[in-house]
Amino acid sequence: MTQAVRTVDHLPAGAWAWASVLVVDDEPGMVHFISKTLQPLVGQVHTAGSAEAATLLVERHRFDLVILDISLPGRSGLDWLQVLRTAGHAFEVVLITAFADVDTAITALRAGASDFILKPFRIPQVLNSARQCLERAQLKRENFLLRRHLEQRAPTPGALIGSSLVVRGLQEAIRRTARVDSTVLLSGESGTGKELAARALHHGSPRAGGPFVPVNCATLSGEQAEEELFGSPGRDGLFIYAQGGTLFLDEVAELPLAQQASLLRCLEERCIRPIGSRQEIPVDVRIVAATNKALAAEVACGRFRADLYYRLQVVEIRLAPLRSHKEDIAELVPHFIEVLCGRLGLPAIEVSAEELGYLQAYGWPGNVRELRNFIERSIILGSLNVSALYPPMPKVEPLAAAAAAAAVASAPDTAAPVAAAVPEAAAPHEGVEAATESITDLSTLERRHIEATLQSVGGDKTRAAQLLGISRRTLERRVADWAAQARSG
Repeated sequence: MTQAVRTVDHLPAGAWAWASVLVVDDEPGMVHFISKTLQPLVGQVHTAGSAEAATLLVERHRFDLVILDISLPGRSGLDWLQVLRTAGHAFEVVLITAFADVDTAITALRAGASDFILKPFRIPQVLNSARQCLERAQLKRENFLLRRHLEQRAPTPGALIGSSLVVRGLQEAIRRTARVDSTVLLSGESGTGKELAARALHHGSPRAGGPFVPVNCATLSGEQAEEELFGSPGRDGLFIYAQGGTLFLDEVAELPLAQQASLLRCLEERCIRPIGSRQEIPVDVRIVAATNKALAAEVACGRFRADLYYRLQVVEIRLAPLRSHKEDIAELVPHFIEVLCGRLGLPAIEVSAEELGYLQAYGWPGNVRELRNFIERSIILGSLNVSALYPPMPKVEPLAAAAAAAAVASAPDTAAPVAAAVPEAAAPHEGVEAATESITDLSTLERRHIEATLQSVGGDKTRAAQLLGISRRTLERRVADWAAQARSG
């Protein structure tokens, strides 16, 4: 029978491995014939001899296709189909019968049948009908995922681009991890590209032909999370839509504790239980989770289950902040310009070496996502507005500034000097001495920018150093030098 399937319709074994089929007919020979025809092609085939027996199966399992005889003992197939549609079941249905007229066919289609075939029929008829129905079911799944993606779509931070040691190490970790089917936890600050890493894991894995289904756990709460992930009567959950592929759980630390327990059970047993169902449904899904929080700390505070944490942390990949690999900005900027100009339909902007230096000197607290958004805004405005990245210069009296600088102790430092980070357009406020003078030398630019950054963070030198992209010791040395200059002047 398997050879006949391959010869007649050129369908490989497992062509619809994701699909589950229910055959309902009171003739054992017919049930055997249809089951043997479909078993090499689909994931599961269940059978029932009556509408009542089929009802029990529908309550316990999820089906993509039901092949249903009209003439059944007890409730007829047509009556049962109408009950199913009223209850919200949307699976494809093929009706079969040995006796039919035009009125019966019209009634069947109005009741929600997808196709209608007459007994006796041959293998190609069964396969063609099943193929049309399952292709339609697959299209519904893809359309649902596409609509969901478009509704929830956030600006993509960009590809895993860069040649620094940091990015090359990330690329290698993803390449090695993608080949196995283990659960992966991606950790790192917001905007570092965790969803991009998850997509790279998916596309580099044997599951690349299946769906990639992302879900932001921060947007779910309580029963909504349960229904969204695991489904309910008449509605498939995201685990079902991700069958054969990858389910990406972004911001997994925000998942409510009750749903953490359900997720843990799914990871352990590879089954889900939809809301209101008494039967568990087997699932074939790889889980990739992401968080910008320290999950170990969340466990210690009782906000995250320890057993789920260890289940998710089979492999953990940490994504570094952009400030730790600023050399990649030279590759990211032209990439974003090319991609975004094509998307926006606007001409490309030029970026000078000096402007690129400003971008590399900035701290990028929002990481790659902030850089991408900045480039998009610059394309819309028609030029690279570097001055928008920096806080305005505070109104500081010269003597007060000198006194504050004198309080900072000097310390030796071997770090490289900080680059200039403010263009000439970013003029200081009029309270600063020599505000009317033209800013022409690099040291003046550097001093004004550092003083402004310190002012913006309330004098917190550690935070200021992070924003400036330099070490705290370098910052202290700069301020101490300026204090010494003020005293000698």
